[in-house]
Amino acid sequence: MGKLSPSFLDRVALGRLAARWARATELAPGLAAPEAEAIVTEARTARRDLDRLLHAAEARLGAPLTGDGIVRPLGCDWAWRPELWHGPVAPRGRVAAETRAQLGTEVTLFHDCTRSELTMRQIRNAAGPAPFGLALDIFRFDGSFLSLVLDLPETGATGLRLSHLLRLDLQITLERPIEIYCRLNVQHGPNTEQLVRELPLYHAETYVDFDLGNTKLNEKRIEKAWIDLIFEGPQMNRIAITDLTLARHPRAEI
Repeated sequence: MGKLSPSFLDRVALGRLAARWARATELAPGLAAPEAEAIVTEARTARRDLDRLLHAAEARLGAPLTGDGIVRPLGCDWAWRPELWHGPVAPRGRVAAETRAQLGTEVTLFHDCTRSELTMRQIRNAAGPAPFGLALDIFRFDGSFLSLVLDLPETGATGLRLSHLLRLDLQITLERPIEIYCRLNVQHGPNTEQLVRELPLYHAETYVDFDLGNTKLNEKRIEKAWIDLIFEGPQMNRIAITDLTLARHPRAEI
């Protein structure tokens, strides 16, 4: 395991870097346009690097002491907890969230309300394997649909086979009962395969399995995959998803 042990020279370099940014802040109001553009580009690059560092470090601080808490079925060859449940994202929340509003880079909200009375925000979990969660507060709802779209990383789509099962596991609480549907979408060439399952909210384990053997998936042309969480009649409700994970494993041969 690598260790960070700042040397004297590291501390000197960090001090000079901090002084440079402090000086740039003082000079920014009087910079010419080309100089201002250059410093903005440099600052945004530095901020992206720092955001990635903070995401990884804060996720580690909130993670279990052993393991990551992801349920891995026998033969699992890929498992994943999205960034929103793994570490802090930006922005942390959206008020009066419009359709296509995002938290982080992997979760997008879709709806067709004429007036949004929805909020979505990242929350910190008090307990459990995931350090963070997602809360949706829905008040008046005049639309016909509400869904969350979760984009799978390239590692999740690469190597998908007809012999695979994809397990979506959630920890979720509701103020009042509603129906929630989970839809797996896999784009291969010009076609998209879709599998829909209803989430069993009142069982001991809240998960669904998508069996790719029930599709006409062209394994050689897979481009991307995503999951829709579709909420039926969501008005006047609070939905808290305190953990969400995916695991891929081969179907048991008979």
